[in-house]
This record gives sequence, structure tokens and C-alpha cells, in this order.
Amino acid sequence: MNVAKNGETYDLKYAKKAMLVVVILPLLVMYTEAMLTPALPTIQKEFMINPNDVSWILTIYLLVGTVSVALFGKLGDMYGKKKMFLIALAFYTTGVSLNGFAPSFQWLLVTRAVQGVGMAIFPLAFALVREEFPPEMVPQVQGMISAMFAVGMVIALPLGAWVTQNYGWRWTYHSAAPFAILMFFLAWKVLRESRYINPGKVDWIGALLLTVAVVPALVGVTRAPNIGWTARQTLVLFGVAVVGAILLVPWERKAENPLIPLDIISARNPVIVNIGIMFAAFGISMMSQADTYILQMKPPFGFGKTILQSGILMTPMAAVMLVVAPLAGKVMPKVGAKPLAMTGTLTASAGLVLLSKYATQLPLWEFVTLITIVGTGITLMNISLINVLVFSVSPRVMGVATGANSLFRNFGSTWGPAVAGTVMSTYYILFHPPGTPSFVQIKIPTSKAYEVLFGASAIIFLLLAILTLAIVEVMKGGKIKDVENKGEEEMAN
Repeated sequence: MNVAKNGETYDLKYAKKAMLVVVILPLLVMYTEAMLTPALPTIQKEFMINPNDVSWILTIYLLVGTVSVALFGKLGDMYGKKKMFLIALAFYTTGVSLNGFAPSFQWLLVTRAVQGVGMAIFPLAFALVREEFPPEMVPQVQGMISAMFAVGMVIALPLGAWVTQNYGWRWTYHSAAPFAILMFFLAWKVLRESRYINPGKVDWIGALLLTVAVVPALVGVTRAPNIGWTARQTLVLFGVAVVGAILLVPWERKAENPLIPLDIISARNPVIVNIGIMFAAFGISMMSQADTYILQMKPPFGFGKTILQSGILMTPMAAVMLVVAPLAGKVMPKVGAKPLAMTGTLTASAGLVLLSKYATQLPLWEFVTLITIVGTGITLMNISLINVLVFSVSPRVMGVATGANSLFRNFGSTWGPAVAGTVMSTYYILFHPPGTPSFVQIKIPTSKAYEVLFGASAIIFLLLAILTLAIVEVMKGGKIKDVENKGEEEMAN
């Protein structure tokens, strides 16, 4: 069945098949990535490395992925989004398949870097959704994608702990590899090539400058909690990143076919969404780290739950998000993306204020209820912002727009754990675990640490609520304002 909307024809039968692919995608990726977290201590022991080294298993994936999302987004606009999506997914599948066979820590880092290239599948998938789905379906599909992120995380954390404990960390990847391969063939068979292609030369100098601006900054942020924020190495890394950013901006302004067209990402709605997503990711990652510690620290410092129990306790949040996300996508065209974004940010902020005051004093069920409320607010905000973005940018440059958005998201996600680790290392008490030698002491975050983390996150989401006031509404009363027909100039005013 074909439907004509705004001068474009959409195949609903195909759209529903494609929806299956893009909705399963975040479930697979979150399953793969979250299963790794409980396995890190086991990997550290097997390869006989220190905690700082083992953190690179996460860092290398993020470093490569942050550059990849911007580069592949642009290449998708130039050569076809399906083509680049399959190439990125091939990298991801190869990395996942090889990780479990790594003979050394160095080889594991190489295969994780290969996997990181595949992070570009997300901006390309978001761009394909915007191109191939009727406008009124896009918010619903984006809602389902958001819900799958939460479901994948909740499933993977306890499952990853169980697999690692019973079969070893390598099986966390062995169990994921067949699904990644199946996903590749499903995408190759089902997806169609994008209808908008803008041929041109690749901006390799822009890619190099972006790498210089991004990679040192992320390395500096990752290492700062261990070596110090004012250490010489940290300052040098930040300095190199600043120089790279300073050189990148004028080059992209004059480049014939810029990697990151500044006029697109600096337009009113895109810049609000990118800043909002970056700070939201920062607040979410800080909050998540605090949640993990509270659930797993022994009383009176926490609830003393295992990784498996912690995952189960997060199930209510995932269940609510699974319902709220697609429902929000369905009602969004009627009520507007802006009111939902405002509702989400204020809900998250209010819940975080309560957590900052009472987190360590609450009964377990009240704590779970509060993090579920916060998760619901974050879901509403995320769905609203991504829909604001995809309806504020022409489909012809959607790969660039979603790639840049993923880059900003990664920046926020990297800063969050680093700042959270610093806060927890600032407000702590020394604890002697029973049954261990007298000289063994571990740092336990105090209630002040949680107050700072949850409180800072609450302020961030309150500021985001204010920021959403500046959004130009893209949908309301059942009508979606299509930038392709209205013109980007009007949307920017």
C-alpha cells in the first residue's frame, strides 16, 4: 500500500518491514555493550592488566565511534545511507565476532576499535527512518527505538553477569555474534537505498581536524579522574583538542563539501537539540553511575544487591519506558514535540531533586519508583528532541545532522562517568571489608556524593527545560511541518 504525503510516495508495507530492522538494532547493540560491563573484572584478571588499562576496552570503542558517526553520516548523504549503513554494520559485526577470540589485550583493543567504527549505524538508521517512513509514523518509530535502548540494557546487565560467571567473558561476545550476523543479512535483504544522494568529494582534511579535536579531548576526559584534571598530560590533551577545534571551524566554513556543514548544525533547532542531547547524556551517565553504586554497595551505604538483582530492579523502569516511548510518539503530532520535551525535562529534574535529598534514606521500592519516574522523563525528552531534529533538517542532509547529533551525545556520555568518578573520589569514607587483611580498605561514596551527583543532574535537566522554550515547534494539531516544503530558512527564524 502506497501513501502520498507532501509530494512524496511512501510504501507502508516496506516501512513496516524496515521498522522491524531499526527497532531491533538498538536492542542488539545495547545487549552487546551492556553485557561487557559485568565482565570487565574477569577480563582484567585474565590479561593481568590494571584497572586503568581495562577501561580502554570501553574508551577505544567510544573514541573510534565518535569520529565514525560524523564521517559515515556525511558519506551516507553522498553515497547512499543503506550502503554506508551496511558497511558500518559489517564493521560492527566483525568486531563483535572477533572480540571473543582475542588472544591478548592488545588484540582485544584492535577488535573493539573495529567494532567502534560500526557505531555509525545509529545516525544512519535515524536518517533512513526519516526518509522512508510517512511523517506521521516517524515519531512512533523513534519512540520504539528509544524504548529498545532501555530494554536492551536491562536484559543485558544481569544476563552478562550470569554468562560471565558460568561460561566466561568470551561467551558474552560468542552469544551476541550470531545475532549481529543475522542483523546484517536482515538489513541487507529488507532495507532499500535512500532516495536522496548528494555526490561530492570527501572532506578528508575536515575528517583529520575533527579527529584532532575529538580524540584528545575524550582521552583527556577518560584519564583525568585517575591522573588528575590539572595534570600536565590532561592539560596537553585538552590543549591539542582546542587547537584542533579552532582549526576545524574556519576550514569547514570554506570547504567545498564540508564534513560538518556548520550552517546546518548551527541552525536554531539543530543547535538546541545538539546542546540538549549532549548535556542530557552527561546528566544521564552521572545519574546511572550513582544508581549502580547505591544498588550494589553494602548497607548502610546502599542496598547491597548483586548485579543480577540490580538488573531486575531496573526492570520496572524499562517496562514503563517500553510503554511510554511509543505512546509519546503516537500523541506527539497532536500535542507537539516542544510540550513533551518540556514535560520530560521537568519530570526528570523533579525526580532527581528528590533523589539528591533522600536517595540513601529511602526504602528500596521508593528508590526504584523514583528512578523509574526519572527514566520516564528522560524518555519523553529524548524522543521529543530527536523528532525536533529530523523534522528541522532536509532529508537530503539527514546523515550529517544525525551524525553530528551522535557526536554531541558521545561527548556528554564520556564526561558524565569522569565527573561522577571524581565526585565519588572526593566525598568518600574508607571501609574495611570483613574477612580481609587489616590493610585492605576501599573507598565508599558518602551520601554527600549522591547529593552532588543527583543534584547536578537535576540542575542540568532544569536548564534543559528552559532551553526547550527556544525550540521552533515542528508538529502540532496532527500536522507535521516538513522542512522540505517549508524551507530551512523559515525553520531557522
